[in-house]
Amino acid sequence: MTYCVGILVREGLAMLADTRTNAGVDNISTYRKLRLFGNDGERLIMIASAGSLSTTQAALQRLNHGIQHPETGQLETLATVPDIFSAALATGRAIRTSRDALEGLAQADINFNTTFLVGGSINGEPTRLFLVYGAGNAIECHPDTPYLQIGENKYGKPILDRALDYETPLSQAVKVALISFDSTIRSNLAVGLPIDIAVTPNRQGTAITRRIDADDPYFTDLSHRWSTALSSALATIPAPPYADASVPA
Repeated sequence: MTYCVGILVREGLAMLADTRTNAGVDNISTYRKLRLFGNDGERLIMIASAGSLSTTQAALQRLNHGIQHPETGQLETLATVPDIFSAALATGRAIRTSRDALEGLAQADINFNTTFLVGGSINGEPTRLFLVYGAGNAIECHPDTPYLQIGENKYGKPILDRALDYETPLSQAVKVALISFDSTIRSNLAVGLPIDIAVTPNRQGTAITRRIDADDPYFTDLSHRWSTALSSALATIPAPPYADASVPA
């Protein structure tokens, strides 16, 4: 598995993905799951993936070569789609086509499902973020819940729910996302460093990218500070009276 999160706040979009692939406890490797297309000032499409690597690779190849639009019959690629919504729809068709082609090879213990996060901005449009499912359908991120997750999402979700809203500054949102990753990495061996990050302001066609390795000083400090802060907060909360053995039942 993996863990990917996209956060869309008023100031812009941040997308993060780990790089661990796990085909068993003795077969763990690193694989990039966050990719940028365009990033030229006019076209920025950010895609993060979780799930079957074979389906992911096949879908991306189809997007590069062209996937047929069901209404026009024309081939669409990530270099030609007119907006991010169209990019999400094309990605859904590519995933569905790739998954259906592979399912003929499936055995009982093989899962070809994959999910994508697709976000960015084309020609100055408002930055948008979508989650694209294996069936090809998609949902959009909205201000009420300004993030989307794929993969091993349960360990990193609580901090996102508690500390994030649409008005959160973009830099603060990235910090919250990194804490979400730190929590997930501590609780799940299927998620691990390095972490790839892409950050873009709203309506911009370019993103800043960074890879966080195990020796990254900021992430190491963040992890330590977060653990210390949790321990300190716990110490300030009174013990529950019903857990005191000296109190009569």
